[in-house]
Amino acid sequence: QVKLVESGGGLVQPGGSTRLSCTAYRVTSAYYTLGWFRQAPGKEREGISCIGSDGHSITADSVKGRFTISIDIAKQTVHLQMNNVRPEDAGDYYCAFSPALSALGFSARSYDYWGQGTQVTVSS
Repeated sequence: QVKLVESGGGLVQPGGSTRLSCTAYRVTSAYYTLGWFRQAPGKEREGISCIGSDGHSITADSVKGRFTISIDIAKQTVHLQMNNVRPEDAGDYYCAFSPALSALGFSARSYDYWGQGTQVTVSS
């Protein structure tokens, strides 16, 4: 099974920056998709950004221009650079993996494996 290990996050000041990382272990395919989902208290899990191993990516309008997703193929690691963080960005961030490029999108059901989640708190 693929295993996802997340790191980063923590306490961030409004307007500040942080970077989340997720490394996928035991990946056997050259073609896959990695995504970031966020769940805030009392809200549904929502897709933030995702990227395929072919480099194609999509980003939610709510974070477009502030968050940037990138992938390091050699390290099988995806990063989410979060700039100009807002209070509404707070929540638990989950990394997700699919062994197919066709999963690119924000449907949680398209992803087969999930990270443990990392908390982002936005406070001054």
